[in-house]
Amino acid sequence: MGPQICRDGDRVLRLTKHHGLGNDFLVALADQNPELTIDPQLARSLCDRHRGIGADGLILSFPPSEEGNDACMVLLNADGSEAEISGNGIRCLGQALLRHEGRSEGDLRIETAGGVRQLRTVRGSADQEIWIQVDMGAAAAGPELGSLSQDYPALHRGTFNIGNPHLVLVLESEDQLQQLDLASAGQRLESEYPEGINVEFVYVDSTDHMQLRVWERGAGITEACGSGATVAAAAAHSMGLVGEQVSVSMPGGEAQVAIADSTLFLTGPSAFIAEVTVLFPEVTVS
Repeated sequence: MGPQICRDGDRVLRLTKHHGLGNDFLVALADQNPELTIDPQLARSLCDRHRGIGADGLILSFPPSEEGNDACMVLLNADGSEAEISGNGIRCLGQALLRHEGRSEGDLRIETAGGVRQLRTVRGSADQEIWIQVDMGAAAAGPELGSLSQDYPALHRGTFNIGNPHLVLVLESEDQLQQLDLASAGQRLESEYPEGINVEFVYVDSTDHMQLRVWERGAGITEACGSGATVAAAAAHSMGLVGEQVSVSMPGGEAQVAIADSTLFLTGPSAFIAEVTVLFPEVTVS
């Protein structure tokens, strides 16, 4: 770890940066930052890829409200808005907590605005890249389906909630998925929902594999979306297109979704990138 350019009176924020399949997050733990608060402007500044550090979101970890849980997760998107949960983000927080506690693996229970999630390490080490399985719970019905989705030919379209809201469109062909103007379609479809929504376009290759492109509420196009992969697999399974074990390929890589009755399990990697010390108004990376 390199030298830190600190002066008396500086406000210092210590973070780590991680990514799950290219979906990247900055993580701040209250244990390391006693004055940590929920600050949308801070999230916008830190997540700015040209004037800040750059990330899809800022994750804040506070002490849990209930005994037996390990942390309370607050997720701020790159635009400063608050999200209920992120399947990739919660794995990144899990890795950050394990690193901070000096553990290479282990189980965690994390409180989120979408409910408590159980994490279990599968393989790897928290020091570098670790694979974590998250019990994502069950997918419930989402908000009322808007009319704009009818403009996009699909085998199936529906809304879901897995702690956060999703619109899933199962497309008819791979060409349709790849040729889609994702930025235009995602922004247009999200605009129909007052609280915003994550938009997933899906093509099912086989009974155990599917492809996904995502427009995330508050972040735009991202390399991957864990909760989106989970609800997309659930939607395809409800149609009889896939079985109970599904690989979901996204631009950033592949995640695994297992379906056991109504419970959905998401497995994927979290990779440690760097420790970051923010000295307002300066930023140093070590």
